[in-house]
Amino acid sequence: MPSPTAPPFFVRLWLALVCLFRIVLDKEFAAAVAVLRTPPKPVAMPSKERPTLPATPHAITAAQLSRCEQALHLLALFQREGRLIDFCQEELASFSDAQIGAAARTVHDGVRKVIHQSFTLEPVRREPEGSAVSIPGGFNPGAIRLTGNVIGNPPFQGVLRHHGWKVTQIKMPNPSGDATILAPAEVELP
Repeated sequence: MPSPTAPPFFVRLWLALVCLFRIVLDKEFAAAVAVLRTPPKPVAMPSKERPTLPATPHAITAAQLSRCEQALHLLALFQREGRLIDFCQEELASFSDAQIGAAARTVHDGVRKVIHQSFTLEPVRREPEGSAVSIPGGFNPGAIRLTGNVIGNPPFQGVLRHHGWKVTQIKMPNPSGDATILAPAEVELP
């Protein structure tokens, strides 16, 4: 069975943010995600090519790390500024809605700061949301997702439900150190 084409980075980022809230609110969805997160067994390489990695049951392979360093760097920035990982790892059932809302505000402010500092964003479509739009033939399906009753051939007439986002400039700082350390442990000395 062929693997599906990987979506672009920012589509994956948006998916991660949407899934964050669904994981927090939907126990069955969270359980399914937990199963999917079980790492694959590393592929054995000849000993002279084997990378030096932590000896853990779920060691990250060198190929996985090279593909994911930028994503890990962005996740580390989200943690540093918004404590996103701490928020996602917390069991929220024992907290009140007001406490969760206060924590979400802090996470939102920090993640928003990272996005604004690291990326210049523009809408994919400039029309106001809710306005009537025409989608011509040859449109980019990566930039425009058709929903609802999609029948026939373009041009399509519809209502803009979300203007979408695209990145026009990236200004991320360069990663440094071990990409797998998203946040160092903090030890307060007496």
